[in-house]
Amino acid sequence: MTTRTFNMPATVHIGVNAAAEVGPAAVRQGASRALLVTDQVLIDTGTIEPVFASLRHAGIPVEIYAGVDKEPTLTHVRDGLDIIRRGRCDLVIGCGGGSSLDVAKAVSVMATNPGVIQEYMGADKVRQKGLPLFAVPTTAGTGSEATMFTIITDTEHDVKMLIGSPYLMPQVAFVDPGLTLAMPRGLTAATGLDALTHAIEAYVSRKAQPMTDVLALSAVGLIYRNLPKAWLRPDDLEARSQTMLGALQAGIAFSNASVALVHGMSRPVGALFHVAHGISNAALLGVVMEFSLPGNPKRYADIARAMGVDCPAQADDATVAQAGADAVKALIAALEVPGLQQLGVSREKLDPVVAKMAEDALASGSPGNNPRLARKQEIIELYYAAL
Repeated sequence: MTTRTFNMPATVHIGVNAAAEVGPAAVRQGASRALLVTDQVLIDTGTIEPVFASLRHAGIPVEIYAGVDKEPTLTHVRDGLDIIRRGRCDLVIGCGGGSSLDVAKAVSVMATNPGVIQEYMGADKVRQKGLPLFAVPTTAGTGSEATMFTIITDTEHDVKMLIGSPYLMPQVAFVDPGLTLAMPRGLTAATGLDALTHAIEAYVSRKAQPMTDVLALSAVGLIYRNLPKAWLRPDDLEARSQTMLGALQAGIAFSNASVALVHGMSRPVGALFHVAHGISNAALLGVVMEFSLPGNPKRYADIARAMGVDCPAQADDATVAQAGADAVKALIAALEVPGLQQLGVSREKLDPVVAKMAEDALASGSPGNNPRLARKQEIIELYYAAL
């Protein structure tokens, strides 16, 4: 058996009221003051009050950085670092969607490493561990609470920097579906489809391994069955719980197996057209799945079966795989996720930048994990197909 490496948080608290464990965990960590990285909306709506209450009850003072209002950028990281240094914090808590968690990860490692974060773009360039890091997701999508990656946009060069290091893995994750009840319907769809993309790509990735296979297929089934329920009835706590469990499993899976072509193509869309990550993944997932099916029809058929797609018992893998891709496209349509054109990505805007987008996608490395490898011209054609 080939030796594999598998990483995940040392501790995961999962279930309703898991956020109440943040304060006790901070005490066990020996923290004297925490920086909480979040966005102002979550504070104003009271969504993350359980986190504050837990920290107050535990006697842990908190500095707050609530400036994460969009995709994470260099500015967010710099601002968070300023607060952590002034406040002399010794614990970082990311609380919110993927953007807040990504900023918290970046702040954690940059508080202890020299230079600027641009120097750490790529894999395994972070030199030493950061400050202790807790992650409290308020969406069921990115899986960032259980990954060793962060994505920070370099707005000066319109590049989404993917940074990977075991030092970016949170020590403790608090996965509380109660914190997702206030999510708007559109955000529920976008983050859920982001998680589904993670699960699918982790399973078909050339870096897949037995541990990730189990989690990825479980995540596919949980998300496919429960996301429509959570979208249709936002107060359905059981559907929220199962979708969030799927997102966590998908996060652990792709953190260890990596992602593939969808994510490689998605990052340039986000960087150049400022489309949210989950939305751009959803816009690309259907066409990329169809392109990729011939590369590993058996794996895509497994995905379709995990979704419960109805196919004749005698159907071959290619037929089942295509049915799975059709079901994913139908799910995206049913959740009313806008396509690239609705998001303002017209052919006229795409024409002058699409070649560079394809180059950036390939340079990210993710397309190299795809079961069917794509050349630059094929990626260009896939961008147009997604329109």
